[in-house]
Amino acid sequence: MSVLATFADRSSAKFSLAAVPAPSENGFSDSLMRLLDRLDCRHPDSGEARQAIFRLRYQAYRRAGAIEPHISKSFSDPYDEMANAYLFGVYLDDELASSIRIHVVSKNHPRSPSVDAFRDILQPEIDAGKTIVDPSRFVTDEKLSRLHRGLPYITTRLCWLAARYFRAEHLLAAVRAEHQAFYRRVFNHRMICGPRAYPGLTKPLCLMTTHHPTAAEGVHRRYPFFRSSFSERRLLFERERSQTSLVAKPTPATFQPELKAAGA
Repeated sequence: MSVLATFADRSSAKFSLAAVPAPSENGFSDSLMRLLDRLDCRHPDSGEARQAIFRLRYQAYRRAGAIEPHISKSFSDPYDEMANAYLFGVYLDDELASSIRIHVVSKNHPRSPSVDAFRDILQPEIDAGKTIVDPSRFVTDEKLSRLHRGLPYITTRLCWLAARYFRAEHLLAAVRAEHQAFYRRVFNHRMICGPRAYPGLTKPLCLMTTHHPTAAEGVHRRYPFFRSSFSERRLLFERERSQTSLVAKPTPATFQPELKAAGA
């Protein structure tokens, strides 16, 4: 049996993630739907769009003291250029509000930041033919994140959709100890490795995972916002379709229970 299947949850850190509140059922869903009316998820289709994301990264990681200052005031790395990387910007009223990068790891594409940091734990899963979704570089605009407390849910929803689209067994979260409770509460993540050095950062990160097929029903019941249609997932993650700037804007139909259909 793999380490991922047997590692006990030994996390005990107190909740942080910038004090993101636990949502109340109806009010939170309503506020997210209003926010979604003003939101676009985009793949950066130009050098300037990518640089705007890299500048937002730099600001966020400098606030956290997780990187050293640099004259460029921009933060990128070779992982951004990998074939299995998906880079997203989330825009509110056409203003960049947050960003996240997602690597889809498999035997064909076996590298990602978390794989390199936690190879002894993750390589056996890759060798067994499992698919792993590895989000990283999750950052938010400081002002907009204070105004819109649902922004972390909207941004991390992209990771959830990736796990669904690629039929991933594991959805990772490499996070600081104070951010663990958000992922435990929302996605049923559990910690499988304590803090380690992480590529590009000066602060160590813990590794968490959730088994997406097992967690999906509970997550969708608690947070219907995380439901999606196959069409939305395809727009976001099918390479031929994702070359356009405007990728996906969920509609109310997205959050209805899905019918079982071939390919969905």
